[in-house]
Amino acid sequence: MEKALKRYFPIFVLPTLAAFIIGFLIPFVQGLYLSFCRFTTVGNAQLVGIGNYLKAFADSTFTYSFWFTVLFAAVSTVVINVLAFLVALLLTRAIKGTNVFRTIFFMPNLIGGIVLGYIWQILINCVLSLAGKPLLALNTAAGYWGLIILMAWQQIGYMMIIYIAGLQSVPGDLLEAAQIDGATSWQTLWKIKIPMVMSSITICVFLTLTNSFKLFDQNLALTKGEPSHTTEMLAYNIYNTFYARSGPQWKGIGQAKAVIFFVLVVAIGLIQLRATRSREVQQ
Repeated sequence: MEKALKRYFPIFVLPTLAAFIIGFLIPFVQGLYLSFCRFTTVGNAQLVGIGNYLKAFADSTFTYSFWFTVLFAAVSTVVINVLAFLVALLLTRAIKGTNVFRTIFFMPNLIGGIVLGYIWQILINCVLSLAGKPLLALNTAAGYWGLIILMAWQQIGYMMIIYIAGLQSVPGDLLEAAQIDGATSWQTLWKIKIPMVMSSITICVFLTLTNSFKLFDQNLALTKGEPSHTTEMLAYNIYNTFYARSGPQWKGIGQAKAVIFFVLVVAIGLIQLRATRSREVQQ
């Protein structure tokens, strides 16, 4: 059986490998090349060197979007993971209807980002109008916190499931030993549960951090970068550069921004993985 698997291994790998090469590797290499070009279509690309990258860094909207996205990602990552962990703690206790609550919390993750954006746009604008405040299109602070609320509402349920799995894998003898030794619930949480679920924390922080940086459809539906691009995140800024600005020079600049964006997300993801994995406890 093992020999047969080794013999036919390339056949099973081939479809996935072909899909990866056609769907990711070739477009990525082509996109990297186009970031050094001036073009309107792939067929008329002309090399311009690093000019696109220099113009991308000189674009004030891009640098503003970068810092706006960093601030958004930092706050949303903390909010989502703290709330998801607290909900997971509650739902791993002997509470009636636990499975129902888990399903309810998870359901927002099943709704598409565009739909969520428009739903929350209506809700937040309604609240702002009742409070006599400017609506989202004229309110940068409301747009920022609206994106935080939307992201948290969508992601908390998914992260909660991962934290529940981690909490349920904590050895019961450790918890019993801590109880016998007189440890309080707070001490048990900080000294045993959190260290033992660091692998779950690593996964959840990585997912929320990268998802926050890559946020696009919710940004498009909720604020569209208004007012005056002050709630425009990196992915939406790249989209606007590539499609909303006329002229062949903007295509190359948009592609250069996309490459910078890719390198940025990969770098931040790797740094975060290294930082949290170093704290993981081997069971």
